[in-house]
Amino acid sequence: MEEQIYDTVIIGSGPAGLTAAIYNLRAGLKTVVITGKQPGGQLTITTKVDNFPGFANGVMGVKLMMEMQEQVKNLGGEIKTGEVIKVQKVDRKGFEVELSDGEKMEGQAVIVATGARSKWLELEGGKKLIGKGVSGCATCDGMFFKDKLVAVVGGGDTAVQDAMFLTKFAKKVYLIHRRDELRAGPAEQKRVMANSKVEIWWDSEVKGVEGEEKLEKIKVVNNKTGKEKMVEIDGLFMAIGGRPATGFLKGLVEVEETGHVVTGKNKSYPSMTSVEGILAAGDCVDKVYRQAITAAGDGCRAGMDAERWLER
Repeated sequence: MEEQIYDTVIIGSGPAGLTAAIYNLRAGLKTVVITGKQPGGQLTITTKVDNFPGFANGVMGVKLMMEMQEQVKNLGGEIKTGEVIKVQKVDRKGFEVELSDGEKMEGQAVIVATGARSKWLELEGGKKLIGKGVSGCATCDGMFFKDKLVAVVGGGDTAVQDAMFLTKFAKKVYLIHRRDELRAGPAEQKRVMANSKVEIWWDSEVKGVEGEEKLEKIKVVNNKTGKEKMVEIDGLFMAIGGRPATGFLKGLVEVEETGHVVTGKNKSYPSMTSVEGILAAGDCVDKVYRQAITAAGDGCRAGMDAERWLER
């Protein structure tokens, strides 16, 4: 099979990757987007998105991503279904990108926008309730739980911050942690323990969920006493971490222990990685904000950096 040659190969089809593609295509660059395992990214498992500008009444996550994909196609871009397993430098021609099915293509520049996969507990019936009460993003979905009962699973900074954020909306927040002490920083711990809306369940784990059209109950087990209880709940938020989908970059560009790609050292092209011609954007870089709009902004910067670098 003859390799196709592109100006930019974009790996990832969430807000960052598709925004980068829009900018590259409008600049006249031949561009392909590789969808990855989850076309559209994390937004496709989010119900309603209320914090993306331009949608007065909000927009369903799947619809937003479908519209962005259609925009890419209307501009002449190609969207290819597949998962990248390897990227390597090919002399002066650029980079060879290999997919899991053996297909290969070349790009003069590569933009990595693979996002980060939230960790989910392996719960019976849990997957069918994602987006129906089970969530991996408190800042995305918290406002839908006004005056509701919610639970956060985790004990680190993210879990504590999520619990505090949810107190703005929920009438009660249960922070469920499998150990007898939190891993969050001292200041964060002090804040959450002082909040009367938060109740911490120590040495506890969520072992099951119940509900048909939406989440109704969770099964919580005390891992020291073995005692089980079924708790009526409206929302369950996972805050047990996540990892960027960047394993295929190992040994190629500088990557942190967390899996996040290092950018920002090249002052002329802030989205550039440690290898010239490979740029990165979105949640595979961002450890702080992790929002659709910040990912799209990152994609814009990476697209413009790639265009300027290719012109040079």
